[in-house]
Amino acid sequence: MNQVDDLRTNSRTITKQSGSNFYYAFLFLPKPKREALYAVYAFCRLSDDLVDESNAGVNPVDALTRWRKALDTYFEDSVGPPIITAVGQAARRFHIPKVYFEELLNGMEMDLTHTRYATFEELYPYCYRVASIVGLICIEIFGYTNPQTKTYAEQLGIAFQLTNILRDVGADAQRGRIYLPQDELRQFGYSEEELLAGRYNHAFTELMRFQCERARGFFRAASAALTAEDERSLLAAEIMRAIYYRLLLRLEARQYDVFHGKITIGKPRKLLLAGGLWLRSALSSWP
Repeated sequence: MNQVDDLRTNSRTITKQSGSNFYYAFLFLPKPKREALYAVYAFCRLSDDLVDESNAGVNPVDALTRWRKALDTYFEDSVGPPIITAVGQAARRFHIPKVYFEELLNGMEMDLTHTRYATFEELYPYCYRVASIVGLICIEIFGYTNPQTKTYAEQLGIAFQLTNILRDVGADAQRGRIYLPQDELRQFGYSEEELLAGRYNHAFTELMRFQCERARGFFRAASAALTAEDERSLLAAEIMRAIYYRLLLRLEARQYDVFHGKITIGKPRKLLLAGGLWLRSALSSWP
């Protein structure tokens, strides 16, 4: 196995082992695009791990700084650790601006400095950096013709991140992080202390109902921005949209109880959603 194959295998393994929704969306792509997206996902995963799962005695700020420098070095000299080399090669092949990766790391860094958000307006830049930016990277790999597709990527990224935040409310609170806007906790009469204690009550369900409706709004905005000429090239993104939207529906069906068991979509269901959308797209292209 040569070095290029090693890079692809590492990226693919990280993506597959993560159990990410993205893995199922990438299955039906041509190999060059699929491998590039595996590299992007692996870069995102490892960057996030530097912040959330640093080894004992390792300062996450220092670790992230070194990771940034490694990214800079690759773009300057084509030299770097395996995952950065893989994502750098993908960036060059698909003309992805380096600033996207820098902005993504800015979002990861926010988790080291922000554990609370006063308003949704304050939370939005975080969601944009850690999710919409990923969408903007992905559409460069998927391919698109209409500039409005960037709006689609941004809105869909926000929808995905809000869904993640709602699913992980309890787990994030255990790590001392609260992404739900502080003014909205007060609006619904649900205190930070109750959230940290995992208190499931009427105030919490009303707060979560409000948050889910906001996420739905971003899903609708993304759908409205999807243009006919780019719909087929964005099939992988639409598969992700279907999976994440189903996750939001499952959250609502559980009455927003995120404190007693993780809310997930099983692998068979993900494959069914992905395969169904791929088949529909394939049939629609027949003469």
